[in-house]
Amino acid sequence: MSETSTYATGKRKTAVARVWLFPGSGSVTINSKTPDEYFERETSRMVARQSLELLELADKYDVRVTVAGGGHSAQAEAMRNGIAKALVAENAERRRALKRAGHLTRDDRKKERKKYGQPGARKHFQYSKR
Repeated sequence: MSETSTYATGKRKTAVARVWLFPGSGSVTINSKTPDEYFERETSRMVARQSLELLELADKYDVRVTVAGGGHSAQAEAMRNGIAKALVAENAERRRALKRAGHLTRDDRKKERKKYGQPGARKHFQYSKR
């Protein structure tokens, strides 16, 4: 790895994305795969690139990401969060635009656990009086 790389961690639900940014031509690698190979949905590919496209830097940086946990949608959002954090770590003037777009805010909502005596977290079994 070169010394000019910038590292940041992005999170969403149980997904964790470790992101490295390098000055380059705009190639993106996710777990040693291209985004087209890794993400089945175009929506996930678009969400993952949003931070770079917002600042019009998609063709100026190479991105290498290691993602684990969660589903593809959460992984894409974790990637977006990590890329935004790395861009801000490199240049603090980018913070305002990324913060306004909501890319720096970590969405910490998680699935609520199932409770005993119930079929789910909030749902109850049907009450029978007789």
